[in-house]
Amino acid sequence: MARRVNSRMLLVGSLPADSPEHALRAGAELFGDMVFALPDGETGAMAGWVSFERERLIRASDDVAVVSETDSPTGLPRHAYETPVFTVKPGVTQVHFPSWPRIDVAIASYAIFAELKAAGVIPAHLRFQVGLPFPASAMNAFKHDFAADYPRAAAGYEELVARELPRLFDAIAPEELAIQWDCAYETQDIEQVLAWTDEGAWERFAGPVTRLTRLIPEQTLVGYHLCYGTFPEWPMYEARDYEVLVRMANFAVRESGRTVDWLHLAGPRYLRSEDRRFFRPLTDLEPGPARVFLGIVLPLDGSPGLRRRHQTASRYLDDFGVAMYCGFGRQPGQDGDQTLREHARVVRSLP
Repeated sequence: MARRVNSRMLLVGSLPADSPEHALRAGAELFGDMVFALPDGETGAMAGWVSFERERLIRASDDVAVVSETDSPTGLPRHAYETPVFTVKPGVTQVHFPSWPRIDVAIASYAIFAELKAAGVIPAHLRFQVGLPFPASAMNAFKHDFAADYPRAAAGYEELVARELPRLFDAIAPEELAIQWDCAYETQDIEQVLAWTDEGAWERFAGPVTRLTRLIPEQTLVGYHLCYGTFPEWPMYEARDYEVLVRMANFAVRESGRTVDWLHLAGPRYLRSEDRRFFRPLTDLEPGPARVFLGIVLPLDGSPGLRRRHQTASRYLDDFGVAMYCGFGRQPGQDGDQTLREHARVVRSLP
């Protein structure tokens, strides 16, 4: 099958904008000729990524009880141990979620996208990009009794995904969409660095790959974002090398039950820019028709750092695009607009 994504860069999702319209206008102006899709920036209540599921989805369920609230003096968690902790109520075999607020936000943002596209602000070839968290990321707040609670919460979440995806495709034509599965806690789970999880980390990633991605129509582009998170800093855990992400990506391409159009693999810290040991596992990557984007753009060292990492990666992978290490809406610097412009400048500096 011919590759359907060929762009030089990927916007991961989270952007330093104050509204979806701001994100979409800035994305079109600065990146419209370099990307295949535009996200809405995950602004407002979405800015905390899966805190949106925690507060708007899990907390609202009648099947869930709050064990503890955040210890943060501001009321906003500053790291993974300051999130509220939930538990499934006794006697509940599967948590029920009536609807998925993230789908409501996507539909509302697409209306802005469509209006800007019709006005010629957004190039006609661009799709609307929607980032959706995988179960282990969305349900990460069940820390009280993970072994008992997570399977019941995850089953309810997967049922919600199966029920709510059709609502998304009823509202937005499948050929207008690009859906990205966002996996951050999954990678850390497999790396065995989450203290509250138990055995079965690979299945918590692999099972949803085989069950959920096949629910997306073939006309819709699909990708996987595999990284180590930014809560509170990048990365939450620095991997030894690309081995785990390559293994996850290869499995996703083989077992998704439909075409995988792109893969985003987060890169290393800047000090390892020339560490061939980190990049060497890329020789085992089997992307098939998927476009590979390496998350090797770091705001710390700009164009010189990107070139160093690009040159090292090129020893082991012939053809790839680039992206920020993760979404960067929560790390905008002094000026969000200037951060976006600098991101575009750095990527354009590559030969």
